[in-house]
Amino acid sequence: SIGVWVVRIAQYLSEIQLFENLESEGVSRWKIRLEPWAAETRGFQEEADRFLRYISTPQVQPQPSQTEHHGSWLLCLDRRFSLAQRIVSKHCRVYSLRLGAEDDALERLLAGSGCEVHCFDPSIRRAHLQEDNMWLHRLSVDWRDPNPAVPIQRLHSGSKKLAAILRHFGHRQVDVLKVDLESAEWKILENLILEQVLDSVGLLLLELHLQWAGFEVGGDEPSVVRYWFSLLRELERAHFRLYHSYSDPSKPRLFLHRNLRNTSSSFTLGWVNTRFPL
Repeated sequence: SIGVWVVRIAQYLSEIQLFENLESEGVSRWKIRLEPWAAETRGFQEEADRFLRYISTPQVQPQPSQTEHHGSWLLCLDRRFSLAQRIVSKHCRVYSLRLGAEDDALERLLAGSGCEVHCFDPSIRRAHLQEDNMWLHRLSVDWRDPNPAVPIQRLHSGSKKLAAILRHFGHRQVDVLKVDLESAEWKILENLILEQVLDSVGLLLLELHLQWAGFEVGGDEPSVVRYWFSLLRELERAHFRLYHSYSDPSKPRLFLHRNLRNTSSSFTLGWVNTRFPL
């Protein structure tokens, strides 16, 4: 009924005001801001349609001459933003969060361009390796603090949240953050939003896996898709704009375990921070 929707909208606006007050005070939030349902029915189809339309529609259009394709990944070198200038001046820093080094062509290209590249991967055979401008760290990036009950020597690799890693290395900014974490990306992204790490990131290159909800993502199917959509809308509120969307035709046609209009289970997105300092 209209009355119910008026109450829900009022509650949503109240939450928005609370979140904005916390952000203005520099206080870390405890949960993301969930977007209103796509329809009053709270149905799966409506949520999926809204989500897929959103991730398939770039919000800014760099000139083709100001981009670089590397497989499914696309670098935005539009001079309105900072990356092109930083590569030229050799002041570019890249973080790659991954599970296995199946595709590191982009990292190697950026390292060859003079960028300082750090790859965090729990499968690396030694704790730290250096290859020219690439530093390889046997470290798992997590959305939780390490469990103090598990001795570090029992783990194959350590785990830290990205904010802790930045502090450890004394890095205040990351020009390119590449995230390919095989369905852990949703909780990692949530942590980056809640701890306001995204202010320190210029380009966010993100591979999405849609065949299932993802690690520690709960709820029924409409709630999962609403949560996904809300996370990406949080990126937009943090001044990120989608400039690249690629649907991988070689991956299974699964969206939360079902074939939804032949949609690929894998999308690669590129987001640029329009407020990142030059």
